[in-house]
Amino acid sequence: MRERPRGACGRLGYYYAPMSTASELPSLRLDAGREQALERAAAIVARAWQSFDNARPGQPGVDERLHALLRAALPGDGSSALAALDDAAQLLDVSIAQPRPRFFAFVGSSGLEIGVLGDLLASCFDVNLAVWAGAASEVEDQAVRWVSEFVGFPAAAGAFTSGGTISNVTALAAARERALPGSRREGMTGARAALYCSQEAHYSVVRAAELLGIGSDHVRSLEMDDARRLRPDAVDAAIEADRAAGVTPVAVVATAGTTLTGAVDPIGPLADVCEERGVWLHVDGAYGVAAATTPSAGHLFAGLDRADSVTLDAHKWLFLPKACGVVLVRRHEDLHGALAHEEDYIPHERPDHHMVDITLEYSRPFRALKVWLAFRAHGAEAIRAAIERNLGQARLLHTEVARRDELEHLCGEPQLSIVPFRHVPAGMSEGELDDHNARLVEALQRQGDVWVAPARVDGKVCLRPCVVNYRTTDDDVRAFVEAVLEVGRDLR
Repeated sequence: MRERPRGACGRLGYYYAPMSTASELPSLRLDAGREQALERAAAIVARAWQSFDNARPGQPGVDERLHALLRAALPGDGSSALAALDDAAQLLDVSIAQPRPRFFAFVGSSGLEIGVLGDLLASCFDVNLAVWAGAASEVEDQAVRWVSEFVGFPAAAGAFTSGGTISNVTALAAARERALPGSRREGMTGARAALYCSQEAHYSVVRAAELLGIGSDHVRSLEMDDARRLRPDAVDAAIEADRAAGVTPVAVVATAGTTLTGAVDPIGPLADVCEERGVWLHVDGAYGVAAATTPSAGHLFAGLDRADSVTLDAHKWLFLPKACGVVLVRRHEDLHGALAHEEDYIPHERPDHHMVDITLEYSRPFRALKVWLAFRAHGAEAIRAAIERNLGQARLLHTEVARRDELEHLCGEPQLSIVPFRHVPAGMSEGELDDHNARLVEALQRQGDVWVAPARVDGKVCLRPCVVNYRTTDDDVRAFVEAVLEVGRDLR
């Protein structure tokens, strides 16, 4: 009979060991009580959450005291843990925090509150999901199922990763092994292979080609249609030409939300090409695939259920803190065949695979917990509604820009939530407009009321706002447009 753990059982079901003597206490103890330190950290987080609820005027800079702190040498002796936490809070307060409602740069994170708490719990228990980890392994499996169901992809297996780059490399490693069996062990051995994607696919596709031995020169960046989507006929022609030249097609990468403009490649027609040609279809949905579940954008993702693999970043449009990517595959054996191994230091003592058999990482934090908690605390409907709200705010932004003669769209109606535009004062040449808009972004960042990043669309420098924050309101969108006009006029 299994011996019951010694010690007392608390009200949450944890077993507490008997109190250690002073000589047995760990040497790396805080100078303050643990409860006191936790209370201070909780107070810092609560103040931050409160500050994120509304836009903050301006972006404070780093003062001289903090500069001096950051120039300090390696501490030989410890100091007050509470003082260190307070310093960390001040440094974070003057850092660029993406959860703020008027942060429109890049494809940001929102720092969903339940996700922050999930990270705290995951770090405290420090579970390693490289191997079987008891209930945590089952939570990860369940979270993979929930994400698959949420976006409408029939995944047989999946794993949580650090983000889209690792997810894409993982999926394309599986695609390479299917296209060139044995390549993971033998290398490419002179074989020539290719990937196919749009001209505006994420650079992680190129990185994957370089890391997997395919080579960046063999990434076929193909023509787009008028909606900036990959053309299936161009893919079909490129595959035919490569096979005629002795090049093995590894995968077609459909982007479900390009980082530059938010375009969604036509997944269904690309699936038709891949099915006919016998080529792996990977959907890079790091940014946009969460919108597949929404009423207004769901139609853009028709055919998603026919893909071989899909990636999603939960730290983008599931609103969770970084880093939390997901890679999903239709067949379990594809990931296993590309990544599984047997080592003396990690024997397979259980019938199921270790997670290291289907992922690239060994030291794997419990990323799935915050996704699991988000679905438990909010439910799929509330998350779906928050995404839909962001889609509506992007349409509002598009309308607000169209109303102003001084502003110019660089794309049509937003497919998702990216709305590139520029400020176009009368009488400026194209070169002057590029310089003006670059300076406009710099001025907006110095002011700090809103935060946006620059981009180039068809060679034109522009502002590229992206709305993926559940805290953002319609008033924040309108205020952003007014800030652009006010600062832009002052620059003339």
